[in-house]
This record gives sequence, structure tokens and C-alpha cells, in this order.
Amino acid sequence: MPSVALKLYSVFFKFVFKHRLQNLIQSSIDESSSPYGVTTRPEESVSASNPSFTDGVATKDIHIDPFTALSIRIFLPDSSLSPPEQPNSKPKPRSSQKDDPDPHNHRRSSYGPPNVGAPRNDSRRSSLDGINLRSDNNAYRGYSPSPQNCRKLPIMLQFHGGGWVSGSNDSVANDYFCRRIAKLCDVIVVAVGYRLAPENKYPAAFEDGLKVLNWLAKQANLAECSKSLGNGARGAGSEFSNAEFQRHFVDAFGASMVEPWLAAHGDPSRCVLLGVSCGANIADYVARKAVEAGKLLDPIKVVAQVLMYPFFVGNVPTHSEIKLANSYFYDKAMCLLAWKLFLPKEEFSLDHPAANPLIPDRGPPLKLMPPTLTVVAEHDWMRDRAIAYSEALRKVNVDAPVLEYKDAVHEFASLDMLLKTPQAEACAEDIAIWAKKYISLRGHEFSY
Repeated sequence: MPSVALKLYSVFFKFVFKHRLQNLIQSSIDESSSPYGVTTRPEESVSASNPSFTDGVATKDIHIDPFTALSIRIFLPDSSLSPPEQPNSKPKPRSSQKDDPDPHNHRRSSYGPPNVGAPRNDSRRSSLDGINLRSDNNAYRGYSPSPQNCRKLPIMLQFHGGGWVSGSNDSVANDYFCRRIAKLCDVIVVAVGYRLAPENKYPAAFEDGLKVLNWLAKQANLAECSKSLGNGARGAGSEFSNAEFQRHFVDAFGASMVEPWLAAHGDPSRCVLLGVSCGANIADYVARKAVEAGKLLDPIKVVAQVLMYPFFVGNVPTHSEIKLANSYFYDKAMCLLAWKLFLPKEEFSLDHPAANPLIPDRGPPLKLMPPTLTVVAEHDWMRDRAIAYSEALRKVNVDAPVLEYKDAVHEFASLDMLLKTPQAEACAEDIAIWAKKYISLRGHEFSY
């Protein structure tokens, strides 16, 4: 059972969150409100971006849509500064389990042996290679890629939780979570600051998720265009040096068009979606749209998705929805209020396509969906529907395992109070092991 401290914190959390939901309902804002996103949100603790590698991950904030204030935070691990990875290189041997206590005794897994240790990498360096430290006030005081350190990493698109009405991509908790995932998975994490309800009802958050995926595709194409033009100019005997050509290219097309971190280090052919709580609903929607788009998204390829305790509901209650209706943190009554704030009044239904993943004609055939890892918690009232969705994927031969964690609650791996618990650490390592099956250049050596 959860600890006494966790139970007390859950009571406090539910009181505050319920009060916030009631205030939002009483001061409900119609759909014609300000197009600039959330304007009535209470102040939230945020973590400032840090474009250097002082703690192993550099971060940068970018506003990619001035009309909706849609923003992203890029998390670039310092492993990107290593020499390029060789596809045929042998993986490093894992440390002995005798010297590496297994944190996985906090979970029960629906597949594989329960005591497979995650690969550890605690020797990350804090490098200042490529950091711009010039003293002039107009210089960028952060990491600037150079031809000597341009290792390509997969891109993970991350959608935070918060019941549609709270949370952000730059909150202290989400920043910590994304840094952990970037290091363990060895990926560039792009955390999406989508619009929140009730100021922005459905489908605003879903559209923002898809808009970021399309933005990534445009970035990849712009980077290839820049590379091709650069090679052409130098091959034609141009008098421009590489640096001069890049400067003229940027001057001609606008400095904001090409994001240098993604251009130098991002591999768009290895894209993973990760959603937390209601963010999992967005991730699943984006995955479906990526399947429908097909080659129109080239060179972006969504190779896998991770759904962490998804915010799935439905009109016909499941066993867990009845038994655990008054569960910790996000109970059923509070979540239904959140759905009423998110869905337009005329569209409200617990079998809405945004809410129930198993309604007929929701999207492309399930057999076309990418491999999907689902994380659920024992004390989460939404767990059964998430498991049912995973079972439906497996019936059509999609790799769709479920990881269920004992004595865990909704958002146990991403909530601020729980981020440093053994369960949260084990969950992040489990995600890394599974995701590397689909994003590793060396193939499927990380496998159960």
C-alpha cells in the first residue's frame, strides 16, 4: 500500500486541484477567448532553460507559433557531443547485477523476466565543447554545434500531463522528468507546451501536438536543404568558406527558420512519442495522424510511442473505474470535471474519440499503429481501459507490452513529489530499455 506521507499528500493535492477545477468552471471562458493561449492560469513553478551542459543536458525554449503561443523546450544530452555512433560497434558490457541492485522489484511486468536491469550510464561528462562564451552582449551564450561534434540522436516528442487544465513543458517537475529521459534513452527530447483548457477546448491541444510534428518535418527538410546548398556552393568552386556560406544562407532565409541543435543532432527517421496522463491521449492522436500522413511527413518516421497512465475513459465503466473511483491524486469525479472543461459542451461524451481509444471508426486500422508501450499503476482507476487498448493492439500483432507497477498511483513517475522514488527511477529505465529496441542504430540488442 502507498505510504502515509503519500496518502496525506494525495488528500492535499486533490483539495487544491478540485478547488482549481471549480474556479475554472465558475469563471468558464467561451471558445472565442484570447487566441494567445492560457491567460487565467495560476502561477506555476518553472525551471529556466539552460543552453549549456552544466548538468549533462542543455535546454532551449522556442516559440514556434506566434498566433497561439505554442512553445517547445528542447533537451539535448551531452552524449550528442560524442563521436558519431558506428552501426556495427559492439555494445558495452553491462555491469554485474551483484554490484547493481535491481530497482525493478517495484513493478510487475506483463512480459519478460521481472529482474532485467536497465543499462546504466553514470559517467556522463559535463562538457563545454562548442559553448559560446564570448563576452559581447549580442552573442549567444550557449551550445553552438560544430562539424566536429555532430552525433545524430533520435527525437522524442513529449507531452506533459495535468488533466488538460494544468501543467507545462517548462515546469520544474516536467523539466526534471525530461532530463532523466533524455539521459537514459540517449535522445533529444522535445517537450510540447500545448494550449490548456478551458480557454482552449478540444481539439486545440491535439492540433498543437500535430503542429509540432509537422514543424519537426519542416526543420529536417530545411536542414537538408541547407546542407545541399552548402555542398553545391563549395563544389562549384565558390569563394565562400563553410562558415561564410552558412552566414549568408541564414541572412537570406532568416535565422529563426533552421534550429541548429536539431539540424546538427536530430535524426528525424527515429522519432518516438511519449505522453504522460492526458499527454498520452495527445501522443496516441499524433501517432494516428502520422500513420495517415505516411510519406507526407518524410523524413519524419514515428517508430514507437510510450503511453504513461493514459487519460482514457468511456461510458461503460470498467472494473477499475468502479473499484478505484476514489483513488489517489486524480480520482474519477475530478477527472470528469476536467473532461467537461476540455470538451465543447455540445460534444461532451465519455465515448468521444479523444477520450475512448476503443470506439469504432476512430482512425486508421490498429494494425498500422507503431509499437506502443503502456505504463499503468496498480491504484489508478483508469488502468483497465489502458490495458484493454494495449490488448487490442496486440491482437493485430502490434508490439504493445504493458508495464504495471505495484503500489503505484496515477502519475507516479512524473509528479513532483514522486520523481525521486525508486518506482519513478525504475519506470524511466524500463522505458529506456524498451525504446532502444526501436531507436538504436545497432538493432534490437536491448530486448526482453
